[in-house]
Amino acid sequence: MQNYANHRKTVPLFHFVAVPILLANFLYASYHLRWGLDLPRVMAALTAFALVIIAFAARVFALKVQDRVIRLEMRLKLRELLPADRHADIMRLTPKQFVGLRFASDAELPVLVAQVLKDNITSADAIKKMVTDWQADDLRA
Repeated sequence: MQNYANHRKTVPLFHFVAVPILLANFLYASYHLRWGLDLPRVMAALTAFALVIIAFAARVFALKVQDRVIRLEMRLKLRELLPADRHADIMRLTPKQFVGLRFASDAELPVLVAQVLKDNITSADAIKKMVTDWQADDLRA
């Protein structure tokens, strides 16, 4: 069962296979630079470094898209759950606040939104800790 303590997503092929291999390749290529800065060694080190950057950028891009989807999903959800006179509150929420609120149940979401805005809680992590009825999100990237 998902909760605050175990909600972070680990992608085993990415985190435990691809990234360590790419980092080892970069370290290996960099280590070979100590025997001289000829073109093949420099290109191997630069290519290895570029592959590490690409891997991390791909992960960041996926998470950024996920945050945008969460923002859209939460805006739609809040339009249904909040009374019309509180719809302006939806536009006051930041992307990080939406990310923190996404685990809250429909029943507690209106109260939680009001508290987050009243107390100006901007940390997604702090908001997640406030959720009492945790709703799992198993479709994360």
